[in-house]
Amino acid sequence: MNFLITGAAGFLGSALANHLSREGHQVRGLDDLSAGDPSALYEDVLFTRGDINDRPKLWTLMQDVDVVYHLAARVLVAESILYPREYNDVNVGGTVSLMEAMRDVGVERVVFISSGAVYGNQETQPLKEDSPTFPHSPYAVSKLAGEFYVNTIGSLWGIETVCLRVFNAYGPGQHLPAAHPPVIPNFLRQALRGGSLVVHGSGNQTRDFIYVEDAVRAMVAAATAPDANRAVVNVGSGMETSIRDLVGRILEITNSKAEVLYTPRNDPGVSRMCADLSLAGDLLGYMPRVPLEEGLRLTLESDPHFQKMLEKG
Repeated sequence: MNFLITGAAGFLGSALANHLSREGHQVRGLDDLSAGDPSALYEDVLFTRGDINDRPKLWTLMQDVDVVYHLAARVLVAESILYPREYNDVNVGGTVSLMEAMRDVGVERVVFISSGAVYGNQETQPLKEDSPTFPHSPYAVSKLAGEFYVNTIGSLWGIETVCLRVFNAYGPGQHLPAAHPPVIPNFLRQALRGGSLVVHGSGNQTRDFIYVEDAVRAMVAAATAPDANRAVVNVGSGMETSIRDLVGRILEITNSKAEVLYTPRNDPGVSRMCADLSLAGDLLGYMPRVPLEEGLRLTLESDPHFQKMLEKG
């Protein structure tokens, strides 16, 4: 098949592109490189640098494409609070631009990568797709708006749509920005350095951490799933892990005696998060394979950045 992946140089996008390439598909990638790294892509992935709102470029890249994966987005929750207009322009406006280009070219299916962040704080866990949504940040709002645009426009224009609410993905090659880095690679780095692991709040807040290859398998299945049109589907591990427990596991596998510091919570994060995977199993045949402990070890063993740190001792 022929695929276009927007956000192809990002963490999930590059993992998906390389997986599809290994399976023998033709893969085109688009990324503005605001956060992505094109060197993470295999050589046979046809990469183009460009903006998601550049419709003429989208028209060109979509020629003869069977399915579009839409991952291009700004993804930092704290940053979205400071720059909500930019997040709206890219995450919402870019999604609408993509759907218009798909209509113009005649591409038949899009898989939109949304986020578990759309749920916000919920009393009942695990989270089902029909749970009410309480987004706590402009980032989460933009992802929820993207879902509505994708499914509404898809219905009006006859485009098949699948929205995947991916929870906290982690694994080798995850980008570590200087500000607001993802929790797992940041904790691994600090543990290997012997630095401090800073936990915001009590550490009792929970997340659903999904290993990158499990997330990719769900995305691959969504491209051809026969009964998934207009579906919104959770993609996670189905396991609820506290940040305090995560810290303990990371210190254990890194054999680190790094100090753990608990600070007053000053972010808009939710208190609990765990994905119900019943629908993913029914529609995508999806079942996570990599438990957290194994995923953490695989990340340490496979990420070149962490390998260099281990070699230095």
